[in-house]
Amino acid sequence: MSARETFPRVVVLYGGLSAEAEISVVSGSAIASALMEEGLSVDQLLITREGLAALLPEGHLRGERLPSEYTTERRAASLTNAPLRPLAELLTEVLREQPDAVYIPALHGPGDESGVVQEALAAAGVAYVGAAPAAARLGMEKDAFKRLARTLNIPTLPHSIVTAEEWTNNREATLSRIAEFAARESEGGALIGKPAAHGSSIGMRIARSREEWAAAVDLALQFGARALLEPYLDHPRELEIALLESPDGSVRAFGPGEVFPGREFYDYDAKYANGVSRTTVSPEISDTLRDELHSSAISLFRGFGGRGLARMDFLMRASGAHTGEWYIS
Repeated sequence: MSARETFPRVVVLYGGLSAEAEISVVSGSAIASALMEEGLSVDQLLITREGLAALLPEGHLRGERLPSEYTTERRAASLTNAPLRPLAELLTEVLREQPDAVYIPALHGPGDESGVVQEALAAAGVAYVGAAPAAARLGMEKDAFKRLARTLNIPTLPHSIVTAEEWTNNREATLSRIAEFAARESEGGALIGKPAAHGSSIGMRIARSREEWAAAVDLALQFGARALLEPYLDHPRELEIALLESPDGSVRAFGPGEVFPGREFYDYDAKYANGVSRTTVSPEISDTLRDELHSSAISLFRGFGGRGLARMDFLMRASGAHTGEWYIS
């Protein structure tokens, strides 16, 4: 029997409303292409930043097209054979017509991978890949995820949260609080700021002074209502663990892979600009460290309610008095 006869139809959702939409296009189109190469029947549901959606033509391949060609209504309209429609309307129709398909939400960023689409899929009772709605939300919330890790005794860097409200109303007092945090928790006042609910290293900045801390908070708050600050580690080792859950509920860990950023830290450009970074799947680490990372990753996967598959990222100090210490990223 062919793959089309053996496996169910697959619907891959990608694009989305967040600042990570272009990364979702890269991920989703690659998944669709790989599945089609294996002979599976695949529908590609594209979502634009305006919240409109359409099915791409049967067998569509991104090829050399830039991801940005898929993310806005004006550009995406030229790629589809059907008019763009509100996402909720099209998704309802696809769910009704394809109740036996397997859905892969290859979405990135708040509002896209944070449980909204998963709720629609769960409500329809269809099979879909990845976390359930509550776990998806938790996975996007860095503050809550770090607190969960601490309850599981998994090493985590200290962090401080700044809300948009307190930043607007009490900027100087908040900066004084950040200064106290930096003096207590960092080396030389070096912090890294990031949005508290975003991925792909969007909105991240290294900050080593009062003025730079303020700039880091300003940048992070462009992408959400809360900023997170934590100690900056100087060129740490970036270790990634892959997790795969079997039908019987057992979870296997693979790796780690190690990323070598081509920049000061693993920012958006280092992650996604071709040739900037490289990754090895056979890093030089001890069996003890590998076992510790595997155990911690599986514990976190179970703790936050992961399902199917996941990736856990860790940072390990590569220099200084605490060389070798590692933390969930």
